[in-house]
Amino acid sequence: MNGQENQCNSVRSTATSSPSPCGCCQQVIQPAKIRCTTSIITSANRFDHALARFGWNRGGHRVEPGLYQLGKPDTESPVFASANYTLSFDALRSALNGRDSWILVLDTKGINVWCAAGKGTFGSDELVRRIEASGLASIVRHRKIIVPQLGAPGISWPEVLQRSGFTVEYGPVRAADLPEYLKTRTATPAMREVQFSLRDRLVLIPVELVHLVLPMVVAAAILFFLAGPVAAFASVAAVIAGTVLFPALLPFIPTRDFSTKGFILGTIVAIPFGVVFSGTLSLPLWADVSAGLIPLLVIPATTAYIALNFTGATTFTSRTGVKKEIFRYVPVMALMAGSGLVLGVILGISRLAGVI
Repeated sequence: MNGQENQCNSVRSTATSSPSPCGCCQQVIQPAKIRCTTSIITSANRFDHALARFGWNRGGHRVEPGLYQLGKPDTESPVFASANYTLSFDALRSALNGRDSWILVLDTKGINVWCAAGKGTFGSDELVRRIEASGLASIVRHRKIIVPQLGAPGISWPEVLQRSGFTVEYGPVRAADLPEYLKTRTATPAMREVQFSLRDRLVLIPVELVHLVLPMVVAAAILFFLAGPVAAFASVAAVIAGTVLFPALLPFIPTRDFSTKGFILGTIVAIPFGVVFSGTLSLPLWADVSAGLIPLLVIPATTAYIALNFTGATTFTSRTGVKKEIFRYVPVMALMAGSGLVLGVILGISRLAGVI
């Protein structure tokens, strides 16, 4: 290891730090490169987690791909596969507290296991490539790798077995269940069940909300000067409906598609604004109706578009299902939002020209 046989590289504790030599553990076997880690989650790690939750430097929360040793593993110690997203990696290593293990980190471009499996980066090709690059066959006697169950869409065990000689063992959904799972190497039905509780859904809110705060503020400011405070508040309501109300109410909104769920929620939010715009202005009938239609067109389209972004963050959808939604509903969203904007421009020009 270029003269550093007695040293190991520590994992990145934040998105901006870089690996540095440490004497945290003793190398058992010397392949091309083995990093070491611990089960301790530091304050720096937690700060990194908070930044990731809020979408800060979204693609930068990652550790270096490759083989890591946790504790003092030997040739019989279990091997776990992980994404190189810091939250995924940290959840795994903290769950393995007190257990000597090998962790094979795949290059998922800083994406979690579920999303990376859907995109193909947490996949058979990458797993086989990391097995070969790490020299894993010369490090452990057994030929078994424990993969998170949520990685199953991307990992084909027959292909991995044929190409590498390693058997894939699908572990539980949650890393926290690993200590109990490892006692028998058998997952209970509860360990196989994918849950998406209110708490899990609320965790998703900051990421989407932070990315939309600036556009929301700009749109609200423009509408405030052009159409007044109610119009400004309508733009805020559309974003809040999509980023906050939608994940909170997801299981309770009828229909299966996220887009149609968003349309329903957006319509409910838009109705009061439609009533206000159409009932409080002394306008000709056509203008009165148009004013009421604008929020009913723009708000549901906006909310549905934001809702569609949540498909990649849940296990409610599949990759093919998301593609179908995009091709089926995005044109509808664009047509609705465009129609609403055109009506708004027509009303604005008509008012400036003294027609209404």
